[in-house]
Amino acid sequence: MKVRFFIVFSFLFLNGHLFAQSSFEKQVKAFLDRPEYRQASVGISVTDLATGDPVFERNDKKLFIPASVLKLVTSAAALEILGPDYRFQTRIGYTGTIKNGILKGDIVVIGGGDPALGSEYFQNDYFHPHFMETWAQRIKAAGIKRVEGNLVLDGSLYDTEKIPPTWIWEDMGNYYGAGTSALAVYDNLFRIVFRSPAEAGQPTEIISVNPKVEGMEWKNEVLSSVENRDLAYVFGSPHNGQRIVRGTIPRNRKSFSIKASNPFPEKLLADDFLHHLAREGVFITGKIRSETVEKSAFLQIYMTESPTLSEIVKVLNRESVNLFAEQLVKQVAAEKTGTGNRETGLKIITEFWKNRGLDTRQLLMEDGSGLSHFNVVSPAFLSSVLRYMENNSKNRDSFFKSLPTAGQGTLYHFSQQHFPEQALRIKSGSMTRIRCYSGYVRTSGGKHLSITIMVNHFTGSSVQLISEIEKLLIGLQKM
Repeated sequence: MKVRFFIVFSFLFLNGHLFAQSSFEKQVKAFLDRPEYRQASVGISVTDLATGDPVFERNDKKLFIPASVLKLVTSAAALEILGPDYRFQTRIGYTGTIKNGILKGDIVVIGGGDPALGSEYFQNDYFHPHFMETWAQRIKAAGIKRVEGNLVLDGSLYDTEKIPPTWIWEDMGNYYGAGTSALAVYDNLFRIVFRSPAEAGQPTEIISVNPKVEGMEWKNEVLSSVENRDLAYVFGSPHNGQRIVRGTIPRNRKSFSIKASNPFPEKLLADDFLHHLAREGVFITGKIRSETVEKSAFLQIYMTESPTLSEIVKVLNRESVNLFAEQLVKQVAAEKTGTGNRETGLKIITEFWKNRGLDTRQLLMEDGSGLSHFNVVSPAFLSSVLRYMENNSKNRDSFFKSLPTAGQGTLYHFSQQHFPEQALRIKSGSMTRIRCYSGYVRTSGGKHLSITIMVNHFTGSSVQLISEIEKLLIGLQKM
C-alpha cells in the first residue's frame, strides 16, 4: 500500500512540475511572438540550483551584450579574490621635518582607490564628522601649523587610463560615465541645478553646479519640455573641463537637478582638503602637486578605511554604480600586481572564473560595469556564476544579499506583491534597445532557480519589455 501511495504521489508531483514547466514555455513562446521581439536576439537560461539540471534553455550559449548584469561577474570575482572584509585605505601624512609648528616638507595624501570615499551612498561612514575635517584635525594634532612645501597627491596606485576606450561619447560626460581614480571622491560627480520657463521649447538656465572645480566650463543647450522627466545629457572628454549639456528637462521648474561626471576628482579633493586645513589654522605656502611619493620618506599620520567590500558590493549591485565596478577591476589588479590597470584586472577576473571550471569562451569583458557595448557574455555563463556563488562560495550570503529584490534599487518597477520576501533576487541591466536580468528565483513549489534573460535589439518601449519580463518571472516563481 505504501509503495502504491509513493508511486501515485511521485506521478502527481512529476506531472505537476512538468505542467508548470510547460506553462512557462508557453509564456516564453507568447513573449517571443510579440511583434516587438520577433527580430530581437533573446537568450534564456533557467537552472535548478539543487541539481544543476537545466529547467529551460533558449540560445543559452549565444553571446549577448549584457549591460549592467556584467556587474555580477565583476562583483562576485572581487568578493572571492579580495574577500568580503577587504577595506580600501587612504593614507594621510607628510615628508620632511617638523620644528616649532612648521613643516619643512609636504603634506601627502596617498590614494588607495576607495570608491566610497565621500560617497552619497555612505553618509554615515564619512560625514559624522566629515572625513576631511578629521584629516585636518590630525594634521594639526601632529604639531603642524604651517607647511613650507606643497600638498602632494599620490594617485600612482592606478594607471592614467580614466575610462575604457570602448565607452561611447554619449556616456562619458554623464554621471554613469565617471572615470576611475586612486583618489576618487564624492562619487566623481557634479550636481547641476537648472531653472526652466513655463513655456515648452525654451532655453533653460543653470543656476548652480556643485561641487565647484576650477577649470570646468559649462555650455547649456537644454530646453524646457512637456516631458516630465530628465532627458538632459552631458557631453565632454574625461581629460578636459569643457562640458555641453543638451536635451530637455520638465518646464516650469524653479529647481531641477541632474548629475554629471567629474573628470578632476583629484583637484576637488585637494581644494576641499586645503579648505578644511585652513579652518583648522593650518596653511600651506606651496602648490598642489600630483606625484609619486617615495614610501620610505612618507610618515603616516592617519588612515581612512572604507566600508567593507561586502557593503560596497551591496550598493554596487543594488544601485548599479558603474564607478564602483570599474574601481574593483583596477583594485584586483593593484592587489595582484601593484598597479591598478583595467586590462590586467579583467584578465585576472576571467582567469579566476576559468580556474573554477567555467567556460570563459562565453565571456569577453572590456570593462567591469557593463557600460561598454563591446562586452559580450552568454546566459549560460551568467547562470554558472550564479550557481557557483550559491553552491561553492564562502561569500554566498554577501553576494546574494547584494542583489535587489522587487521594488528595491534597480528593480523598483517590479511589484512586491508578486514576489514575497526572498522569492526574487535579481540584477538588471539596460542600454538603448538592450535589457537583461540575471539572478535567483525561489518558486512557490520550493525550488531554488537561477534565471538569466537577455534581450538585445528589441523594438518597442522599455516599459513594455519590463512588464513582459516581470510576467515571465511571475510565471517562473509559480512553478
